Amino acid sequence: MPGIDECLLEAMRLPGARGAALVDWTSGLALGSVGEFPGGDHEAAAAEAAEVARLTAEQRAFAPDGYAAHPGDGAGEGTGQETGAGTATAPGAGTADPPVEDLIISNRDSYHVLRFVPTSFDSSVFLHVWLARPDGNLALARIRLGEMAGRLVLG
Repeated sequence: MPGIDECLLEAMRLPGARGAALVDWTSGLALGSVGEFPGGDHEAAAAEAAEVARLTAEQRAFAPDGYAAHPGDGAGEGTGQETGAGTATAPGAGTADPPVEDLIISNRDSYHVLRFVPTSFDSSVFLHVWLARPDGNLALARIRLGEMAGRLVLG
């Protein structure tokens, strides 16, 4: 099972990869990063990507049917989806699966893929990979990031 550095180096082997980071979407801090980032500042890129990830993860509109939110986070309040245990009850209960698997943001010259990392504890991290559009392969990136997120060892 790879750690953060191994995972990020594996992400950089994706076609078109320009940069990769593991980011905590609660704090906006990069737990690790490699390669280049938009604007040349990996810390600013991590904080900005965390803002998008946090906004997405907290919205009920993007949660799958039957997803039980964490009490007090606003994501399931008033819907009958709250749980008393404070953990998600999505498939594979026992893990704190985020309500969203990944986000894809595209612009004229690149793709940003944000893959949420499910953990056995109440985690709020995601993998962020920046791909050059002419060389990037979104399908392959989604598949590989999903595999990496499943194998990633945190803690």
